[in-house]
Amino acid sequence: MEIRVQQGNITQAAADAVIVNLFEGVIHPGGATGAVDARIGGLITRLIAAGEFKGRLNETAVLHMGEGFPFRKVVVVGLGKPSEFDAERVRQVSAAAAQAAVKGNVKTIATIVHGAGIGGLDVFTAAQSVAEGTLLGLYRYDKYKSKKDDGNGQGDRPEQVIIVETDAAKVETIRAGVARGVVLAEATNWARDLVNAPGNELTPGELARRAEAMAREEGLECTILGRAEMERLGMGALLGVAKGSAEEPKLIVVRYRGDGDAAPLALVGKGVTFDTGGISLKPREGMADMTSDMAGAAAVLGAMRAIARLKPRRNVIAVAPCVENMPSGNSYKPGDILRTMTGKTIEIDNTDAEGRLILADAVAYAESLGAHTIVDVATLTGACVIALGHIYTGLVSNDDDLAEAIMAAGRKAGERYCRLPADPEYKEQYKSHIADIKNTGGRPAGAITGA
Repeated sequence: MEIRVQQGNITQAAADAVIVNLFEGVIHPGGATGAVDARIGGLITRLIAAGEFKGRLNETAVLHMGEGFPFRKVVVVGLGKPSEFDAERVRQVSAAAAQAAVKGNVKTIATIVHGAGIGGLDVFTAAQSVAEGTLLGLYRYDKYKSKKDDGNGQGDRPEQVIIVETDAAKVETIRAGVARGVVLAEATNWARDLVNAPGNELTPGELARRAEAMAREEGLECTILGRAEMERLGMGALLGVAKGSAEEPKLIVVRYRGDGDAAPLALVGKGVTFDTGGISLKPREGMADMTSDMAGAAAVLGAMRAIARLKPRRNVIAVAPCVENMPSGNSYKPGDILRTMTGKTIEIDNTDAEGRLILADAVAYAESLGAHTIVDVATLTGACVIALGHIYTGLVSNDDDLAEAIMAAGRKAGERYCRLPADPEYKEQYKSHIADIKNTGGRPAGAITGA
């Protein structure tokens, strides 16, 4: 799907669907929305007067046009309250509007830049957010559907989205914002494809192959470590988790060089391509969702895809330990002792607390590559969902400045983080009588002790 920017008048856009917007409480549309309203005989004003459209956040109304119009329908999307408006809301409304517009075999959509007028956002940010929201909102994983339109009313993705701007002086800034938004959204959707892939397809080896292919396409360096290399490095924790599976573990290392010989930032992502829990077997309910236990690896690899295209002046490496956690006669067991790459020993209390084990060796490997900062991303643990639900991501850090930088970046990206405490007293929970530490600290503060 192509997103392009053109200078012109939205009322004359030759498209299947046109998207305009309204803030909550507006009675008389102005700007581009007012121009479209006038072009279609005041239908939007009448919709408001009838109480059928309030402008609430993500509210949509679809108006179908008759003969004599260059577009088949107009989609009006609500922006919510002006006082609460920001870039994340632009992403949300862009997604909602695109999802409403695409129904009914729509091939072309024309839209304005939401938020760059009375919304108060700078043009670049608003344009970037429109591109991100549109691409993220139209994402569908339908690889295994024999009929792509599965009857849910979504139809096919449009071939083209045209962002129309009347002010010629803003067009190049909008193009630049859109270009950045496309890079970020496409990288996110690439990572989504990895997360959504079934476990019989996306094994550790297949994830490594896809990482290699991405690195080749984007001009990145990629190294894949197998079992023999891990044994030489002493990665006993990672290898221990992998023992129960017939699939060979892989350690994916992707490198971007943007700053000479400077020490790199390391992004480490958990890559358990299927997690049964091992000998400490998970219950049947929800186990099918454990194909997503490699979402951390997908996130850091997707980040590298975006980094390669945005070309920041930084050195960045991604390290993704990839395994299956399976029960078998070879599996690691509760009571086992595993030795990590650093020489630390870990008593296994629960084989379903495997992510922290493979990450221990991956973080140690990132340190061995000279990383000055390590950001570790993982589906770790269910206790974090209990603590924070599905709204916030838990953040644990030993560096206040780094934690604030991550939270600030999250505010820009629409990702909400809640910093959890990491006081030294929590270490008492995972002390072991026979090893350096245990791999669990019990139910209390499970998200903190897991990190």
